[in-house]
Amino acid sequence: MNHHQFFQHLWRDYVDIAPQAEAIQQLFIERGETIVNDHVAFRTFAQSPIELERLEPLLEQLGYHAFGQYTFDTKKLRARAYCHEVDELAPKIFLSELEFERLSERTQAIIHTLIAQIPKNAVEDPNLFWHGPLWAMPSYDAYCALRDESEYAAWLSVLGLRANHFTVSINHLETMQTLEAVNHLLKAKGYGLNDVGGEVKGSAAVLLEQSSTLADRIAVTFPGGDTHRVPSCFYEFARRYEESPGKLFQGFIEGNADKIFESTHA
Repeated sequence: MNHHQFFQHLWRDYVDIAPQAEAIQQLFIERGETIVNDHVAFRTFAQSPIELERLEPLLEQLGYHAFGQYTFDTKKLRARAYCHEVDELAPKIFLSELEFERLSERTQAIIHTLIAQIPKNAVEDPNLFWHGPLWAMPSYDAYCALRDESEYAAWLSVLGLRANHFTVSINHLETMQTLEAVNHLLKAKGYGLNDVGGEVKGSAAVLLEQSSTLADRIAVTFPGGDTHRVPSCFYEFARRYEESPGKLFQGFIEGNADKIFESTHA
């Protein structure tokens, strides 16, 4: 599998649970735009068979290498960014993991029951990145308990390992060259935006601006037959600025990303 095939599989899985992304992309296409994907992001559990260090070799097989590390102390997360070694237009990858052993004993116990079900040899090929949960669906009570302490953990418990967002590169659009213009179009079409810290996170001063929709909601059937609607995935938009003449900043800003995570909050 090459990285082009990898992202094709990811996109199909992603739009199945985030139909807004496909509809928004169509809005841009109708304006004559060609969409370039800036990055995709994944979530996982630390101290598990699918922890960051175990997933990284799969990304290396696709031609990616790590170039940045990030921490989110309040959310108990660490992350690493990856870029393709040859294809400059290939999407970057942002892989984060929850350091759940820093959470309460009750939350840790719930998460331990999930990761105990993951096969020890789960990391075999890139198909894993659109597999979804590698464990049985938790009870709704367990989901709510996770959500009360970590929205990230709750999301991961029901949706598993898969792309939680794709990102449109504003730098490659022709008819809308600011996030404000994109956000205006989205709101006019009825899409809700993540306004934590403002609709636009970041600035030219930090070389990166980002905005995002609020996650779609999907119906999930929990053990016992109860069905509840939970946040699934969202669509992001990023504008990068030059860090030197002719060279766009390629990294991420922790202050921006911390707020973007909240696009999936219930």
